[in-house]
Amino acid sequence: MGLYVITAAAVAYGVAAGLLLPRAAYRLSVEPDAAWRDRCPEGHPIPGWLGLPHCRDAEHAEPARPRHRYGVGLGWAAGIAGIAGAVCGGLAWAGGGRPEGVVFVAAVPVLLLLGIVDLAVQRLPDVLTLPLAGALAAGLGGAALVPGAGGSWTGALIGGGALAGAYLLLYLLNPAGLGFGDVKLALALGVTLGWYGWGVWVAGAFLGFLYGALYGLALVLRGPGGRRTAFAFGPFMAAGALTGVLLGGFGA
Repeated sequence: MGLYVITAAAVAYGVAAGLLLPRAAYRLSVEPDAAWRDRCPEGHPIPGWLGLPHCRDAEHAEPARPRHRYGVGLGWAAGIAGIAGAVCGGLAWAGGGRPEGVVFVAAVPVLLLLGIVDLAVQRLPDVLTLPLAGALAAGLGGAALVPGAGGSWTGALIGGGALAGAYLLLYLLNPAGLGFGDVKLALALGVTLGWYGWGVWVAGAFLGFLYGALYGLALVLRGPGGRRTAFAFGPFMAAGALTGVLLGGFGA
């Protein structure tokens, strides 16, 4: 019964957090060196960072006045919330009530936000990637002190350094094929995967490349133009890592 309650709470958290992401995604989806957006396309100030993608003219903010929508539509916002809820629920169920499950579930909205921004502008903002890595390391360090933890904090730290190092090498060998933001994201994902050991680490890292390769193959099969199409790799890295964590959670 306890696991059902934990999973339901995780789903509710994911849905609620997912509904708050569209506004942040719109504000963060800018080209490198550009300032974060603070106004909607109509020129009205955007109130805060979290919420659905709409606003009103601050000077004529009557309740009956239509709201100006920007960024993703409401259908996409609902889809984002559904994905966040499903992933959070899956991680909670796989975690079996262990303390690290709280850390993994809490990180899902940030990973999802990174994926949305990367898909929009092929950029992974430092303001998200680096704090995420630090928060995961600190959170798993706390989880390791709680009875019933299913992983190793030392393994998590080593895993983070190893995956970031591997991506850094790939970046140096082929800067055109991989962004430095991917290297920074790899630090956070490596911490996550390293918690459950090297088997999960290898599986999660491999699945990220596999997902990306399958998508690239789909682009090639669409026609000649697909061969020259660059695409965001961050979402596939995150998907591979989350799959690895699911496998590790069930295995633990």
